[in-house]
Amino acid sequence: MKKHCEWHRDTLREELTIDGQQYSYVSLKKLERFGFDTIDSLPYTIRLLLESAVRHADGLYITDEHIAVLANWSGGTEGQEVPFKPARIVFQDFTGIPAIVDLASMRDAVAARGGNPLVVNPQIPVDLVIDHSVIIEHSGDQAAFEQNLSIEYERNAERYSFVRWAQKSFENFHVVPPANGIVHQVNLEYLATGVRTETYNDRSWLYPDSLVGTDSHTPMINGVGIVGWGVGGIEAESAMLGQPLYFTIPDVVGVELTGSLADGVTATDLALTVTNTLRKKGVVGKFVEFYGEGLRQIPVTDRATIANMAPEYGATMSFFPTDERTMEYFHQTGREDVVPLVEGYLRAQGLFMDDASITPRFSETVELDLATIIPTVSGPKRPQDTVALIDMKQSFETVLMKSVTDGGYGKQRVKTAKGIQDGSIVLASITSCTNTSNPSVMMAAGLLAARAVEMGLHVPSYVKTTLTPGSRVVTRYLEKAELLTSLEQLGFYVDGYGCATCCGNSGSLMPEAEEAIAEHDLVAASILSGNRNFEGRVHPLIRANYLASPPLVVAYALAGRIDIDFDSEPIGIGTEGQPVYLADVWPSTEIVQEVIAETVDASLFREEYAGIYSNETWESIPATEGLLYNWDQDSTYIQRAPYFDKVHNVSITKNTEKMIPLLMLGDSITTDHISPAGQIPMNSEAGRFLSEQGISPRSYNNYGARRGNHHVMMRGTFANIRLRNQLIPGVEGGYTIHRGTGEQVTVFEAAQRYEEEQRNLIVLAGKEYGTGSSRDWAAKGTSLLGVKVVLAESFERIHRSNLSGMGVLPLQFVEGESVSVLGLDGTETYTLDVEDRAFVPGQRCKMTAVRLNGEAIQFTVLLRIDNMMEKDAYMQGGLLPAVAESMMDV
Repeated sequence: MKKHCEWHRDTLREELTIDGQQYSYVSLKKLERFGFDTIDSLPYTIRLLLESAVRHADGLYITDEHIAVLANWSGGTEGQEVPFKPARIVFQDFTGIPAIVDLASMRDAVAARGGNPLVVNPQIPVDLVIDHSVIIEHSGDQAAFEQNLSIEYERNAERYSFVRWAQKSFENFHVVPPANGIVHQVNLEYLATGVRTETYNDRSWLYPDSLVGTDSHTPMINGVGIVGWGVGGIEAESAMLGQPLYFTIPDVVGVELTGSLADGVTATDLALTVTNTLRKKGVVGKFVEFYGEGLRQIPVTDRATIANMAPEYGATMSFFPTDERTMEYFHQTGREDVVPLVEGYLRAQGLFMDDASITPRFSETVELDLATIIPTVSGPKRPQDTVALIDMKQSFETVLMKSVTDGGYGKQRVKTAKGIQDGSIVLASITSCTNTSNPSVMMAAGLLAARAVEMGLHVPSYVKTTLTPGSRVVTRYLEKAELLTSLEQLGFYVDGYGCATCCGNSGSLMPEAEEAIAEHDLVAASILSGNRNFEGRVHPLIRANYLASPPLVVAYALAGRIDIDFDSEPIGIGTEGQPVYLADVWPSTEIVQEVIAETVDASLFREEYAGIYSNETWESIPATEGLLYNWDQDSTYIQRAPYFDKVHNVSITKNTEKMIPLLMLGDSITTDHISPAGQIPMNSEAGRFLSEQGISPRSYNNYGARRGNHHVMMRGTFANIRLRNQLIPGVEGGYTIHRGTGEQVTVFEAAQRYEEEQRNLIVLAGKEYGTGSSRDWAAKGTSLLGVKVVLAESFERIHRSNLSGMGVLPLQFVEGESVSVLGLDGTETYTLDVEDRAFVPGQRCKMTAVRLNGEAIQFTVLLRIDNMMEKDAYMQGGLLPAVAESMMDV
């Protein structure tokens, strides 16, 4: 096939008239004239990627070969890379602000080398939604929201001033200020348009909305039929500057939905069950696409709840094709004006699903009968570890006594005089993007609270209760339904609009709870409607964390303990002295739907989103102006990024010789383990550094807020208090052994010593390394500590890409081999047998590990540089220096 682009826009142009307006679009149906199979048999996700490739084809970055690979997709992994240019990008502040710091630093680097810094500017629309910075310092009363917001602005003044500069300095860059909702919900309810328009050659062209986001839960947008997934900030910066994203063409797993949910079963129960099912199935790095007659039973809000959990089961996307339910959602959320355009274009393009029973040619299929879903909870350490609600009491008792090596806590039950014990719930939080903007579960929570108040129930004093909706509309419809007051009477006041507990910003617990946990080493529990419950994430003192629907969060808060059998034990005693059971307060699905129909309407969405980009508090923040940022060397929040100081060619051979392990880690090491987002402990390396800068512990803020300062983040890398490094068995936290002296030191201290000694470092790990958030600092910190290689049994998609993008070589054991199988103990010295520039993506290489006694162990590893673009970037020291270099030619 020719390298030049045969299928340009004019060749495949088709015309369409909608509401009297004429539009052009690139017709996928016309591709069949070039000998391709019926496009309508492709999964919808592949069709959408194909449309993007055809529309952007330029013969250089996106060629006829790329188009042919997608058009001929046959259901199996092709092993070929394809490009993708999203229509837009969304950021949240924990990942977005560091990305903007990188862009500002890149401008400096380009200017310093005689280039034009103006070329470092977003080429496509970028929205930054500030939602991760609210910490629940105050809760349980009417003043909590204003108090938390005031503290947020005070704490983050430097960060927000920097963002205000970026607003003025960068084009195509928009900011949604704090307290407007969670990025994914703002995206779903407002930013998403379904179809976009552009003027090209004096014509108005239609094309599908699409995006990438720097948060792993970006696939939530798949619930409304839009292609989008999570990437690291490193990839997002590249896409922002006009570079296509390349990825290996994926398998597409079709999930057929049949039947309908039973009464009382929630969207959360369905989402947690799907997470468990698909994690077991093995869909890491794959697309998941839903179809089947049962799909008609699932509204967009429930679809989005499922799609949001895609990173928890490892899928790149979790896609629901556009259909009539999608159109209903656009109407419900006040976007009636986009419906004719979306429906007209997608129908003409063959991207509108009229018949959900038709099965495209998937790689493989899975069937899920909705009628089999039962009330479910997930935990205590991973979101995929589901437990049937009826089994929760026995499950907690088992995991409490199970050994730590087997995933338990290795404890016998402890009871205290204050009534707080192992299994006591000390934090109950209705939080996160996953559930807190789904009216079905939020109304259920409100109705359950109303019934509980009516019967005289209350929440124990040691339980901290928080409510942080994903959208301001939630408060409006709860008020309209007269249910917010009932939630408040149980302590669930609106404390803020943001991620909060779900990303570790839970604030302090009740004093009596913190004292009891510290005194008795309790395995206390949290119950949250979030999507993440990894160790050390929710709160450093809470070791058992469970995910559940918002109504179950309220029920568990009332019970005050996780080890309750709701069928046989009451959740409390009513005003008449009678036991009250969960069944007495649980609302029926019919009642929930009736209340939604009466209270959730389009006017609420139009009113709340009318002024979302601006408010008086935000506009009052002082901000500098200018093309280049005026860096404050004394700032503890914002510092110029160091990645552009050396743009050079890398010697992979030199980097991978005589490496010694910095850490040896087990399975399921999350990005939270590698780069925590939550509290900065006083006695940590980061805490000590901040104290040396004159920052008081009260003003440490958290790691997520400090991501614009690499000095803090380096010290926070591998600093999770629950990290277990097998080089020092029995020790938890960010510690390792310095080989030269045999001392136990912090990981940062060891890395500093090894840098002085000019030693190459390697990290050894097990399965699912880097699971969790799309946290580029997990890769940036690893790189800045001097780690040259991470060798694991398997990687989560985004983190593997981030490592490569930061110049850290990801290597993978071949199937059947691992640290334990090979008998490695971390005292060896490792050398990779690979030649500079001769290597190819995905090749097998020999590695030699030499023991202290001189014995050599040879084994094979896979080079997880997955495509040529990654190789080129790696050889220039990483993606960011490579992009900066390319900017010099613009």
